[in-house]
Amino acid sequence: MIRVKNGKAIANLSRKSLKANRSRNLVAIAAIALTTLLFTALFTIALSINAGFQQSNFRQCGGFSHGTFKYLTEAQFDELKTDPELKAWGLRRFLGMPEEAPFNKSHVEVGYSDAMQAHWSYCDPTEGRLPTEGTDEAATDTRVLELLGIQPELGEKFTVTFTVDGKQTTQTFILCGWWEHDEAVISSNILIPESRVNAILETLNIDPESNDSQAGSWGLDVMFSNSWNIGQKMNEVLARHGYQSESRDKPGFIDIGVNWGYSGSQLADQMDSGTVAAIAGLLALILLTGYLIIYNVFQISVAGDIRFYGMLKTIGTTPRQLRRIIRRQALTLSLFGIPLGLLLGWGIGALLVPVVVKQLSGVVSTISVSPLIFVIAALFSLVTVLLSCAKPGRMAGRVSPIEALRYTEGSSVKRKTKPTAGVSLSLMALANLGRSKGKTVVTILSLSLAVLLLTMTVTFTGGFDMDKYLVDRVSDFILSDAGYFQTGSLFSADTALPQEAIDAVTAQGGITAGGRIYGETGMVRESITEEHYRELYSQWNSGETLDQMVSAAQRTEEGLIEDSAQLYGMEDYPLDKLTALEGELSDLHTPGSKGIAAVYQTDDYGNVIESSNWAKLGDTVKLEYVDEFDYVSPETGEPVDPASGENYVLKVVKSHTVEYTVTALVSVPTSLSYRYYGSDEFVLNAQTFIADTGTDSVLLYACDTTDEATADMENFLIDYTQNQDPTLNYESKATYAAEFDGFRNMFLMLGGALSFIVGLVGILNFFNAILTGILSRRREFAMLQSIGMTGKQLKTMLVCEGLIYAFGSIVLSLLLTVLAGPLLSRVLEGMFWFYSYHLTLTPILILMPVFVLLGAALPLLSYRGVAKQTIVERLREAE
Repeated sequence: MIRVKNGKAIANLSRKSLKANRSRNLVAIAAIALTTLLFTALFTIALSINAGFQQSNFRQCGGFSHGTFKYLTEAQFDELKTDPELKAWGLRRFLGMPEEAPFNKSHVEVGYSDAMQAHWSYCDPTEGRLPTEGTDEAATDTRVLELLGIQPELGEKFTVTFTVDGKQTTQTFILCGWWEHDEAVISSNILIPESRVNAILETLNIDPESNDSQAGSWGLDVMFSNSWNIGQKMNEVLARHGYQSESRDKPGFIDIGVNWGYSGSQLADQMDSGTVAAIAGLLALILLTGYLIIYNVFQISVAGDIRFYGMLKTIGTTPRQLRRIIRRQALTLSLFGIPLGLLLGWGIGALLVPVVVKQLSGVVSTISVSPLIFVIAALFSLVTVLLSCAKPGRMAGRVSPIEALRYTEGSSVKRKTKPTAGVSLSLMALANLGRSKGKTVVTILSLSLAVLLLTMTVTFTGGFDMDKYLVDRVSDFILSDAGYFQTGSLFSADTALPQEAIDAVTAQGGITAGGRIYGETGMVRESITEEHYRELYSQWNSGETLDQMVSAAQRTEEGLIEDSAQLYGMEDYPLDKLTALEGELSDLHTPGSKGIAAVYQTDDYGNVIESSNWAKLGDTVKLEYVDEFDYVSPETGEPVDPASGENYVLKVVKSHTVEYTVTALVSVPTSLSYRYYGSDEFVLNAQTFIADTGTDSVLLYACDTTDEATADMENFLIDYTQNQDPTLNYESKATYAAEFDGFRNMFLMLGGALSFIVGLVGILNFFNAILTGILSRRREFAMLQSIGMTGKQLKTMLVCEGLIYAFGSIVLSLLLTVLAGPLLSRVLEGMFWFYSYHLTLTPILILMPVFVLLGAALPLLSYRGVAKQTIVERLREAE
């Protein structure tokens, strides 16, 4: 086989062919640019939102280091920080937290951070510096200074009372630096020198090497080369040094914390076949969107040049060489289209990001300039271009020289048609579209895809059910101690809601209904089986830990385990907000009744978690109310000071037992619950609760208001909890309703933007199909007019072609919507517990007249340029 060096000849042919079709080149460049714009805008929005989510997550979890090795000894810290896989590390030594006013509504930590860890934790002083060792200096944020009433001035002294391992201490510091408080950051820090940390620990007689509460222990924050599989990398570091993080009961245990704010880490943890399929489906959809437009352009382009390719074949050009010519043309056009699309796409994405992020509560607005946006978008576009020109290249290579010279769009030398008695303009239009079935299908599909996306977006966002979302937000307003709304804050008599606060709320008027929920502040015990005990606590403890808990538990003479129980005392209003799973709540509305409701937990979809309680309808519940108890050693039985650090158990000195009958099984809305779980929960009538427990501490007050009074009550509670009694806080249903609207609007905006871009692709495809179809049939139209067809008839036929495209797209969109709807509903109802599928065809009905208008207008506009030439000129030009 003789190899001929023909690269230059191929390049010349490709270049000259491009020069001969300038107008078609502009259309192709526009198609490539628009496709690249689509990819770039999508990736810009996606990566910007991801960056914003990550920044928001970092602030919630306290920093952006990849992970933390927790509660280390100094020797372990010195050993692990030398691991070669660590690219950077920082030291954090947590000391304690202030709990009393003015910090009762704020999470503030006191401790030491080196410069690296402080930077990772957003604690870089904008004024001053971090504290110097051997001094009484401290650096903090403006929020802490504001709460203390301290002006941010270097050298200013401030005093803080905080708790270290259960021991309270008051310390005075000298302000050496501060930074602006970031509302997105959940916790604030007071950073002090490590020497001051050691001095306070020594004063309080706390050994950080053996301290169970981890006060003063060494925390190693680390960075790896990337954020993929952080947990695996941390475990590999531990394994290299002879440690493990799987079980506390095994030797060498070190706890680790993986920064859940990194998307790469989360994705790696959740990567399974379903996730891979979902990502692959999404990428395929994006590629298909770009493919539809570019493929159609190159198919039309090749069809227009088919005679040229046929003549090349007559002089010996091979099919492979023709494909190379077309591919070189595509790559040349890409050199112009892709950069233009990258710039325009990033600009459009940057404009849309702030609008989208505005709908997301707590997400930081940031415009990503990651090189990945441009690299991935350019690669997607290039791959799409190469895929799109592959089939047209094969078409040019397969056609014979004789067929090419006789070719008109959709023609086939083997086609046989039956004569008809008469042909209408609409049938002619249908026949014309049937001559190039591939182009017709692609055009209709590209238009239908935009309609389908918009319809699915509207269906998706319309299915977000606010009633389901607010199912646990059953009251317009809830007032309680500020600690009640803090995660993990336990209720006690010290955090009870005062009666004067309730009186202040009810005095505002406009309340349609309201009531108190009383909380348990004493010790209440029940006797349960070991099986239920294990079921109850297995979700929070390992098997080994659970075995230890069972062996250490106190038992009755019958062998039952004595465990704590958690009680509510509810007035009529909150009782009416409960969901009765079985039985009736009428007994609980009767003061002094010995009826009791057993509380069962439910998941997000309302399914009952059977292991969350043992009591069934009609059962007798015996509750032991402990009136007096001692702390004693489990080994000797002698009294023990709980602050001494020695092991102890509770010994009941005095108690009384009350029997109740289960009259209902209920679920308590999250907003009216303790907001922490553990023991079995039961509900009593409010007066029965007060009489039997001997306490009237109010956990919360909840109420509903008239629509007219809602805004006034909101304003009152803002002022009351900020100025009159800062120890209190409140929650309103309106806040969650606004959060829901923002969540729904975000998806509507993203889906609408995607539908708009895809719609532009479809319309451009439509315009290309109409325009190139008219241009390629100029001679045919001239011949029809030369034998008597009028210009009006010709335009009517073209309008019919456009309308067939339009109605075909609407019908296909309708079919795809009906077919895809049920599939979408199953996926979405599995992802969002507050989703309810409702089929809607409103977008299709709205777009139908728009498509009809486009179907009629675009052919007329496209034909206007052709009609400027005479019939003779068109016949001669096409020869």
